[in-house]
This record gives sequence, C-alpha cells and structure tokens, in this order.
Amino acid sequence: PTPSRLINNRLISIQQWLIQLTSKQMLAIHNQKGRTWALMLMSLILFIGSTNLLGLLPHSFTPTTQLSMNLGMAIPLWAGTVITGFRYKTKASLAHFLPQGTPLPLIPMLVIIETISLFIQPMALAVRLTANITAGHLLIHLIGGATLALINISATTAFITFIILILLTTLEFAVALIQAYVFTLLVSLYLHDNT
Repeated sequence: PTPSRLINNRLISIQQWLIQLTSKQMLAIHNQKGRTWALMLMSLILFIGSTNLLGLLPHSFTPTTQLSMNLGMAIPLWAGTVITGFRYKTKASLAHFLPQGTPLPLIPMLVIIETISLFIQPMALAVRLTANITAGHLLIHLIGGATLALINISATTAFITFIILILLTTLEFAVALIQAYVFTLLVSLYLHDNT
C-alpha cells in the first residue's frame, strides 16, 4: 500500500529497507516464474521471524518449537515447489533423479536414493527449525534456573551465569531471525531448482 505521508517515519523506513534487501537477495536467482512467489516468501520470513521473536518474551509460547507446526508449513511449500517443477519443467525435474553419466548397474540404486532425498526435504526443513529454536529455549531456561539456584550459594557465580544468560539471550535473538531466513532461503532454493 502507498503511504499517506510523503516521508515515512524511521521504523517504517527500516522495515521497508529490510524487506527490499531480503527480497532482492532471495529472488535474484529466480526467473519470472519463480518471482511470482515473492509475496509468499516474504510473508513466510516475516511470520517465522515474528513468532520466533515473540517466543523470547517471558511467559510466552513459541509455535515454531512444535514439529507439527513446522511440518504444516514445510510440506505444502515443498509440495508446491515440486508440483511447479513437474508442471513446467517435467524433463528437468525427472533428470534430478538420475545424474548424467551414471553407470548402468547403479541406475536403480541412484533413483531410489534421489527419491528418498526428495521426500526428506520437508522433514529436514521442519526438524532444523524445531531443533534450533527448542535448543535455544532450553538453554535459556536451564541457565536461568541455574542462576536462580546459585544466588543463595555464591553471588559471584550467580553473576557470571547471569552474564552468560544475557549473552545467550542476545544470541537467541539472532538465531530467531537467522532460522527464519534459513527456512525461507531453503524453500526459495527448492523453488529455484523447480522453475
């Protein structure tokens, strides 16, 4: 939508700059057919990034720690890219199952391996996001509990673990955004392979 003001405020300007930078980088490798997914990819990265960041607030829940949620995002997006590939580039999509120059005795085994690797892609997307977000939240919870337990025992040790907790929380902010970018970038790469 066009803004009602001639000059945006700083927050809107930073937001527009980040979205343009990300979309330019992510869509640079795509042809015209792949660029039709731009709105979907930008919505995906904003959704995952915002839910990951909201999950870092105290007493909140991060939906991306659930494998079912991540599979619910990964499977339809992956299936969309694969269906697009088979619809518009059938020969190239089928050629992925058998690399050129394969010896005749290895052909059945390679087709099976490539088929398995194709069907593992959405699981890898979902598990990567789930594991990274869950691991960070668990570390924050464990170190926070250790800090509280150490206050009564040793104040200096509690202070050191509190500093570690602050550093880890800062790292988790970065991980929340990086994981959103990685998930979206991998969907974009799957799309590039199929358009």
